[in-house]
Amino acid sequence: MSKVKITGHASGTGILTVTAPNTSTDRTITLPDATGTLLNSDGDGSSLTGISSAISSLTDTTVSASNPTVSTNPSATGHLWVNKTTGDSYIATDVSAGANVWINIGGRGGNISPAYNIDYLVLAGGGGGGGFYYGGGGGAGGYRNSYNSETSGGGGSSETAISTAVGVVYSIQVGAGGGAGSPDSLGVSGGDSVISGTGLTTITSVGGGGGGSTQDGADGGSGGGIANDTDSPGSGTTNQGYAGGTIASGSGSTTGGSGGGGASAAGVVGLGSGGSHAAGAGGAGIASSITGAAITRAGGGGGNSYHGTQGVGGSGGGGSGAKGSPAVQATNATANLGAGGGGACHAATMVAGTGSGGTVILRMPTANYSGNTSGNPTVSTDGSDTIVLFNASGSYIS
Repeated sequence: MSKVKITGHASGTGILTVTAPNTSTDRTITLPDATGTLLNSDGDGSSLTGISSAISSLTDTTVSASNPTVSTNPSATGHLWVNKTTGDSYIATDVSAGANVWINIGGRGGNISPAYNIDYLVLAGGGGGGGFYYGGGGGAGGYRNSYNSETSGGGGSSETAISTAVGVVYSIQVGAGGGAGSPDSLGVSGGDSVISGTGLTTITSVGGGGGGSTQDGADGGSGGGIANDTDSPGSGTTNQGYAGGTIASGSGSTTGGSGGGGASAAGVVGLGSGGSHAAGAGGAGIASSITGAAITRAGGGGGNSYHGTQGVGGSGGGGSGAKGSPAVQATNATANLGAGGGGACHAATMVAGTGSGGTVILRMPTANYSGNTSGNPTVSTDGSDTIVLFNASGSYIS
């Protein structure tokens, strides 16, 4: 049978002592059938020279002095890549020739994945109509769009899509619609809508301006209308929307207010008493097919009239202005279309319309859609793309 032999060193004078533990149980130590050197209990592992080569010899593992790239094509998902220079480690989660995804499993971030584009429509909340006695229409929310060469508001061109990769957090803010103006007061301007995220120049659409009553219309994504020819309509924001309408010079009357600006046109001029009290309509909005079907959004609110032509809301959800005789109430803007509310008329019972909240819409290839959202957006598909529609604030992680 095999024997155990302890051989002393020919020139050493120290005594090696093997000390038994404090135990009453028999123990058996089985030595490996191999030649080697025992590792000290306080060693640093530097003598374990075979471990690196053992790992690199595994068929699903690579040890390298650099990181993998999207063009590093492993044989299958689950492949482990160890960067021995930095200590970072990656797992392949999507294997596609030249477009691989590597997730950093060390908790230090820096995932590696091919870029893909996210198109967007960012629409702010619309402004409320001006308060009684007489009010101009509220302006539509600012309108910015990158999808399929469609235009942005205010005559702006289609914008550049977001270029992203795996793991980027995009915060979504959706602007609320502005409230109706109180007596002799501006309508409340709408809230801004925003997309922000690491590496992204923040995309902000400005809330629509409130309609004027006894003062200028408010500036905004699109500007608010007015009710007096001595006042000035609100201005729109460049490449987002148009100004509110003016009132015909010399009409002097507050009984034919102007419309709020829309995404594709300025508010229509109000004619006042010099023009039979005819009110101006809200400026028209813009149609987009980013969700698949063409939907028009961001219409301006109509101005008030005493007993002439009522200022109708602009296409894209704008509310209509009030009419005094016969009495017709102003209407609120259509929900989630970022449109302006209608202006009020001459009596306390003839209140202005409210603006409507905006929306943020993201469109991306379904193959890249992560499914990681917050804020309960509506998710749908159109062809090979996924659409994520936010009517309230939330987030998307690419």
